Amino acid sequence: MSQSRADFSTADITDHTDSFLRHREPATGFPTLNAQRTGKCILGCSLLTVDCSLPSVITFLRGKLVEAHPTHAVVDVGGVGYQVAIPLSSFGKLPAPETEVFLHTELVIREDAHLLFGFATLQERSLFRMLIEKVSGIGPKTAMAVLSGMNAGTFAQAVSAGDVKLLSAIPGVGKKTAERIVVELRDKLGDLPTGASSPVSSGTAAVDLGEARLNDAVLALGALGYKPLESHQCVRTLISDPKNAKAGVEDLVRLALKQMN
Repeated sequence: MSQSRADFSTADITDHTDSFLRHREPATGFPTLNAQRTGKCILGCSLLTVDCSLPSVITFLRGKLVEAHPTHAVVDVGGVGYQVAIPLSSFGKLPAPETEVFLHTELVIREDAHLLFGFATLQERSLFRMLIEKVSGIGPKTAMAVLSGMNAGTFAQAVSAGDVKLLSAIPGVGKKTAERIVVELRDKLGDLPTGASSPVSSGTAAVDLGEARLNDAVLALGALGYKPLESHQCVRTLISDPKNAKAGVEDLVRLALKQMN
């Protein structure tokens, strides 16, 4: 049975449109949208056919971190400032502002914008690519929500176990989307890089379980209505205290609530 426009939410339409407008440009020359219109889809959108097999025109950035926010960062590379959208999982791994940072990147080109996404690890970028290229109906917005809502290791375990309930708990991911993720990625997770992380700054140690606890605690506080930046700063301070070395996510959330109230 065909679906009417009323059957789709705004988020569905946004990701649907993104899925047809994604295109990674050649490694040389100026960016162009190499696509052809091929008719209409059920939403009435003009469809584009694009070649997504070409490499990203910007594959990484190395430079000075100028600004760091839970949703984006600004990197100065040779006097040019790049604003890069980042997931919460990468925000927790960024060094202090005014120091060197290295981010793996993915350029997504739409008719109305060129969007640059940054990731602290190759695993995060590979997962982002896998979500937007392998799972029908998922665009960059939902892929970033997945990376912000769950670390890559936990995500891989949830998909392998078919844990739809855990995946659908991620903000922006409903039950149907979670089911599609499990069906379409369960046999493809072996393609993810095995390393959990890579350095994001000179001399930065590999990210340990503390970062996973930090991200999970910040997400929990966000669900309670607290701002991500305030929550991140508070939880990072708590984790850096030796007394909280063995504190779990629930303990960190309770301690943060006491400090922020």
